[in-house]
Amino acid sequence: MIYGTDCDPKIDKGEFWRESVLGLSYIAPIDPLAPQEEVILMSKFRARSPLSYFIRLGLGLLLVSGLLSGCNHSLTPAPPKLGLFPSPVVAGKLAEVATPLLIEQLRPSLEQYKPQVRILSPQPEEILKETKVAVKLEVQDLPLFQNPDLEMGPHVHLILDNQPYQAIYDIEQPIILSDLTPGTHTLRAFPVRPWHESFKNDGAYAQTTFHVLTPTEDNRPNPALPLLTYSRPKGSYGAEPILLDFYLSNAPLHLVAQEDPTDVIADWRIRVTINNESFLLDHWQPVYLKGFEPGQNWIKLEFIDEAGNLVANSFNNTVRVMDYHPQGTDTLSRLVRGDLPLAIAKGMVDNTPSASVLLPDDQLPPPEEISSPNLPLIDSPAVFDSIVPTPVTDNPLEPIVPAIEPEKAAIPPSVENPVQTQEQETTTLPLLEPNLPPLEEKKIPSSGAPGEENAEMTDVKVPENNIPQSPSPNPLPETTETTTGTTIEAIADDPN
Repeated sequence: MIYGTDCDPKIDKGEFWRESVLGLSYIAPIDPLAPQEEVILMSKFRARSPLSYFIRLGLGLLLVSGLLSGCNHSLTPAPPKLGLFPSPVVAGKLAEVATPLLIEQLRPSLEQYKPQVRILSPQPEEILKETKVAVKLEVQDLPLFQNPDLEMGPHVHLILDNQPYQAIYDIEQPIILSDLTPGTHTLRAFPVRPWHESFKNDGAYAQTTFHVLTPTEDNRPNPALPLLTYSRPKGSYGAEPILLDFYLSNAPLHLVAQEDPTDVIADWRIRVTINNESFLLDHWQPVYLKGFEPGQNWIKLEFIDEAGNLVANSFNNTVRVMDYHPQGTDTLSRLVRGDLPLAIAKGMVDNTPSASVLLPDDQLPPPEEISSPNLPLIDSPAVFDSIVPTPVTDNPLEPIVPAIEPEKAAIPPSVENPVQTQEQETTTLPLLEPNLPPLEEKKIPSSGAPGEENAEMTDVKVPENNIPQSPSPNPLPETTETTTGTTIEAIADDPN
């Protein structure tokens, strides 16, 4: 589009082209009093086909353009227009890349929200009588939380003047800002996704200006001018790409600004400078960049007009410093690299718990040793506390009955060949405690020679209570052999 004035004063709207020797010439509308030959000529022109008419019209426009280019009037050069489909950023080592895959997979979970933010306190133009302020926010249509395992979640960026933002995850209690300098201050707030990308819908941005003790001219944005709010990068990063994001208010749409070059609506751009590498952004979208230097990096954002001049408003020229250390193990670094499971990453958008999976392999706690459960204690009289299982003998037909150990009872010497013994003397073991329950006499067949029948029975006093068969951690008791060769287990004395 050419900016300037027409150099032919005869050209007016409503006039049209007419056939002549040169093919096309400029004449006034047909006059009823015009000569007959001119009317006939115009009739021939109107009788031609529409295609011929448009061809001749195009040739005429080209002719007029040539005439205008030869005029002595000075023309205003057309400014470079902003593309509707911006090209990827490439500046030195920096390059724009696609959004990380995990973030693209999590984004649809939050598309349903159109958050609305309001600053309830302090009130606009309020004058405080102390150097601290209690900030009260209201956020609708967006749940705010910080997942305890991931330490991420939807939150609000609260900015005092042009300082780095403060992340707010809980708005139930007021946010106390202390040690404020006397004078004018401005608060800005907008909601962001867990990975710090701002919501850019209508009503998501809130701003208020207040005064501490007395008003001043500092930190007071002009509400009639566009305003740039820096958001990211900020702090430390452990992986690339790194998000570049900002917030715009009062900025006109590109189509509106470009519609009429003579109006007062100026088009805009964002000039980004990172480590002395500069590029322009003509769209308000998040940008992911690679090519940062390990260590400290600095970033500057400027709001400029279509001629490249800085729009003079508070906060429209902001510089931040950030650190980049590759191979970070924080949640955001793992999210950007894509080594965080999607099922775990969803906890930052729906607040589901997800614990130790986030820890690096070298920081995972050692697995717990699985030990066999302890056997339950048997609630039985103390006299049976030291009872152990009876060992199996060579003859399974003979019942093994434990007996109470006598106090140094005299035991006859063992017989070298018990098989040849026909009859054995019975020995009655005396009870050591008079308070024990009465014992029932039971006959135990002696181990005579094979084929013998009706061998004499040994009288042994056995408690009536059933003997528990569960294992006991106590050591095996002493055993003695009777003259019959039958093993009898000794029960330890119980002081009770």
